[in-house]
Amino acid sequence: MFHIFNVIKDGMSIISLQNSDRSTAAIISLDQGGSLQELTLLGKSIMKEIPDFNYNASYASAVLFPFANRIENGKYTFNNTKFQLDCNEKGLNALHGLVYNKKFEIVHTIKSSSYASVTIVYQELEESLGFPFKYNIQLKYTLTNDEISLSVTVKNTDVNPFPFTLGWHPYFLSHDLQNSSLRFKSDKKIVFDENLITNKIEAYKTNAVFNVENNPLDDCFILNANTIGFKTPNYQLEISTNQKENYVQLYTPENLPLIAIEPMTGVSNSFNNSIGLQVLLPNRSYSLKWNVKIK
Repeated sequence: MFHIFNVIKDGMSIISLQNSDRSTAAIISLDQGGSLQELTLLGKSIMKEIPDFNYNASYASAVLFPFANRIENGKYTFNNTKFQLDCNEKGLNALHGLVYNKKFEIVHTIKSSSYASVTIVYQELEESLGFPFKYNIQLKYTLTNDEISLSVTVKNTDVNPFPFTLGWHPYFLSHDLQNSSLRFKSDKKIVFDENLITNKIEAYKTNAVFNVENNPLDDCFILNANTIGFKTPNYQLEISTNQKENYVQLYTPENLPLIAIEPMTGVSNSFNNSIGLQVLLPNRSYSLKWNVKIK
């Protein structure tokens, strides 16, 4: 049997999903953008909070909307109107969207013998700086013994269309990152400038195995498939999506046993270069699903 608990931890409202023996469990922070803070599958620790790795700097498992990654100087033009976003990255760029620090509310839960799910929502009723549009964003987490899925639905509740991309920023734990590896299909890589703003696209041939080793990563690839494999000496995962056009950002924070494997629907500075950019019309919705499954 699966169980759902709503508790306060360190002053934060969290939701805990778990099976009876706690060998599979997920912790979701309602106050921090509905982010998935911890994940255990079949007794293996997949995601875990790390001391001194502050959420406000890491964006750990944050859902990134209305843009993933960076918008250069926070400036963009849409429908012949200029906008200025808050530059929350040291005053330089706008980073990782507008919902990573919002408080989500529970709207539905299900628990059964084979899974537990929770649906949470944030409603934007105000005109945010640089993004003066109203919207709802709904996250549905579903946990089974060997998998967690995250379904995201965005609805435009404004009278005007708006631009958007979506991303997710999970960090995966590996106690031996040097001997961990990824598998993904790509023949194109994003080239950044010194401020990690998209500069151009270049040809890139992925090997059968992408070894993490000691290489510091902050790289973005255009994917040719909707699955990514991640293998550590302790566990093996498959990360997948139901989307056809996908990008992934790989990032390794310095001196930590973590790697961010970030699926995205667009790239850095998407509001200006239009790579992966979509437009959501009034009263229309957009949905996608990400899955993390232990093999």
